[in-house]
Amino acid sequence: MAKYMLAVHSDTSQSREPMTDEDMRRGFEKVARLEEELHAAGAFVYGARLDEAEHARVVRPAGGRVRTTDGPYAETKEHIGGFYIIDAADLDAALGWAEKVTLAINTPIEVRLLAGVTGES
Repeated sequence: MAKYMLAVHSDTSQSREPMTDEDMRRGFEKVARLEEELHAAGAFVYGARLDEAEHARVVRPAGGRVRTTDGPYAETKEHIGGFYIIDAADLDAALGWAEKVTLAINTPIEVRLLAGVTGES
């Protein structure tokens, strides 16, 4: 088994209508069902939602010293809002999980192999 990251993209340039309490409840239920399915299949390793990008800090090398700046690592409207680390037999299996995630939360999912990381969790 290989480990893959399913990165949840968030686009701050697109305005959305505020979610109602009912929308939030339904969304949390979809995610809970998805995570139950990941666990039942033995695919779930770890997942987390990230704080807003505006609260991020970046530490960069600068002439033998470091410089700390506010915000995401790149000047962009799209950033990673959360992620899952999963065990999957191959890329096709990881893409299958990504399809389920994107349908559950209605946002793009980037699939990346964790290079050099294999085996059971």
